Amino acid sequence: MNCCLLLPFMLGIPLLWPCLRTTESSKTEEVKHPAGSHWRVKRGWMWNHFFVPEEMNKIPYHIGQLKSDIDNGNNSFQYKLLGFGAGSIFVIDERTGDIYAIQKLDREERSLYTLRAQVIDTTTGRAVEPESEFVIRVADINDNAPQFLDEPYEAIVPEMSPEGTFVIQVTARDADDPSSGNNARLLYSLLQGQPYFSIEPTTGVIRISSQMDRELQDEYWVIIQAKDMIGLPGALSGTTSVLIKLSDVNDNKPVFKESLYRMTVSESAPTGTSIGRIKAYDKDIGENAEMDYSIEEDDSQTFDIITNNENQEGIVILKKRVDFEHQNQYRIRARVQNRHVDEQLRKYHAEASTTMIKVQVEDDDEPPVFLLPYYVFEIFEGHPHGSLVGVVSATDPDQRKSPIWYSITRSKVFHIDENGTIITTNPLDREISAWHNLSITATEEYNKQQSSAVPVYVQVLNINDHAPEFSEYYETYVCENAGSGQIIQTISAVDRDESIEAHHFYFNLSVEDSKNASFAIIDNQDNTAVILTNRTGFSLQEEPVFYIYILIADNGIPSLTSTNTLSIHVCDCDEDGSTHSCSNKDFMLSIGFRTKIIIAVLICVVVIFGFIFLILGLKHRRKQSLFPEKGEDFRENIFRYDDEGGGEEDTEAFDIAELRSSATMRERKARKTTPADIRSLYRQSLQVGPDSAIFRKFIQEKLEEADTDPCAPPFDSLQTYAFEGTGSLAGSLSSVGSASSDQDENYDYLNELGPRFKRLACMFGSAMPPNN
Repeated sequence: MNCCLLLPFMLGIPLLWPCLRTTESSKTEEVKHPAGSHWRVKRGWMWNHFFVPEEMNKIPYHIGQLKSDIDNGNNSFQYKLLGFGAGSIFVIDERTGDIYAIQKLDREERSLYTLRAQVIDTTTGRAVEPESEFVIRVADINDNAPQFLDEPYEAIVPEMSPEGTFVIQVTARDADDPSSGNNARLLYSLLQGQPYFSIEPTTGVIRISSQMDRELQDEYWVIIQAKDMIGLPGALSGTTSVLIKLSDVNDNKPVFKESLYRMTVSESAPTGTSIGRIKAYDKDIGENAEMDYSIEEDDSQTFDIITNNENQEGIVILKKRVDFEHQNQYRIRARVQNRHVDEQLRKYHAEASTTMIKVQVEDDDEPPVFLLPYYVFEIFEGHPHGSLVGVVSATDPDQRKSPIWYSITRSKVFHIDENGTIITTNPLDREISAWHNLSITATEEYNKQQSSAVPVYVQVLNINDHAPEFSEYYETYVCENAGSGQIIQTISAVDRDESIEAHHFYFNLSVEDSKNASFAIIDNQDNTAVILTNRTGFSLQEEPVFYIYILIADNGIPSLTSTNTLSIHVCDCDEDGSTHSCSNKDFMLSIGFRTKIIIAVLICVVVIFGFIFLILGLKHRRKQSLFPEKGEDFRENIFRYDDEGGGEEDTEAFDIAELRSSATMRERKARKTTPADIRSLYRQSLQVGPDSAIFRKFIQEKLEEADTDPCAPPFDSLQTYAFEGTGSLAGSLSSVGSASSDQDENYDYLNELGPRFKRLACMFGSAMPPNN
């Protein structure tokens, strides 16, 4: 059986394929292609690859022909095509075995198709040969342009970078078959960006070709082209744009645009006051534009400059106070330099930029100035009114030299005149106040708003105007059996005067006591003295107390002497001669006296509180007697019943005897009354009024009870009484006592009493009128 594969003219190359034959025993043989390719024939079919170009000039496109060697042309064989694409992309002529492509093929979508072919005998419906598999490959053509897949491209490179510095690498992709000629071989070129940039043709690496300054241009757009087929004619190309930004380097120093700045400052401005601003400009940006200002020349050391980091301005501030009268103009020089400078860029910052600042001091109306920051004066105590204390002086520092007025703030003992002379208005006493702190105010006559104050300290010097005296009160005791020469008391003295030297006191008995043979005094020469007995034995009964007069003199100039009285009590001492028992007796006497006073006060307090409680108790009792019925208990007299009672005369359930007067009792009426009597009484009640005499008598009795009641309130009161009187001829309708009424009583007479008794007639009547 023979099978021939016929291929059309493809890619301009005539392809001639030999026909292969097999014997009936299906032996295989090998035949060489003229080009040297090997073909393998299996069981009457040729096993081969078919090549189909992407670019087809017409559809359907004839690919080749399958033909069996046993096909004699009688149309008894049928060719079938199986596999992916069979029937949809590829079809076969069932009679001739011609294979066609019925749609265009794209190698980039699918480059290879594997199909199976089969020959069937139409008379028997059986396959005359087993299925054979073959491959159809799509041959590539240059139909895809290069594409840059990583767009957009952006790069940052420092300014002033040297030539050859790497910037960025761009890469394009070509969808054509890289193994098919030069279809996917790319070549890169620069369409825009010369002369600052260059690109490597095969790698797409962009490099710097010349230095660039960011301050002139800070970004560049570079256009790159990629061509396939290594740029040969007919090649396809693609382009992309690259944004290249230049980052800043500190290659510019800050510069002052102004060579001279003029500023003014008031002489009254405090230290730290801002008097002006200076500004330098730097072409760099960010951290490279940060700068520091400083003072380069300022002999007076009066000003300083600080940097505002937000706007990079220099703020000129006052370092110390200025005085127009001392100096009214200053000239200083300021400089500026970058804060961050790399070592390799120092050459751009070799010389710092400077500027001149001229400061004019403005004259202000200043307050007066005292010659001294404070004054201290001394004056002896006891000087008369108008004595000189001292003189203060203040001047106007301004050029006009205004006259000065002086005044003293809150002082009653000193006065100051217009010349600043301080005098006394009252005598001074050092023992009352040794120092006086004054505040002297100086005010300009031309401008009273300008004033200043200075402290003045006046020390009052001491003179010996106070005599010495006992340092404390002495309680001195002497025993009855005391012997001669016994010390009974040690005394000391104090002096309110201030002495330049240490105080020294002298103790002596008065002239009268020096003749007294009972006691003597010895000066210890240490500002103390001792009192001792000058005889033996004292009598508590005859002379219980002795009074001696002691003279105490100081060492002042002139010396002053005082007379002090010392009381000496005779004491019945203990056996050991101690006077503590006498002092304890006095103490106990004083304690006992104090105790009696405290007890008397407590008794008075108890009596007062008892009287108050008595009054409150009487008032409370009187309030309870006004309404005695409020305290009664009615709980055991409360009952519930559903019977109609007999009015006030019904006392079976309630004992109302206590509510009525004992002098006037109402007569008890019989409960049972015939209907005729009731009707007669009802008619009479309509004609006869109530018994007014009964009412008057009842009220009169109650009034007398209220007048004679000792617990009644001493004010007008209104009392009400539930008394019906005897004028009610119809009797009471109360439900009290209804239980004892006759159950068989006829109530039909209620229908004759009028519309007011209609409800009762309906409830208790035996028969109702037809009209009801």
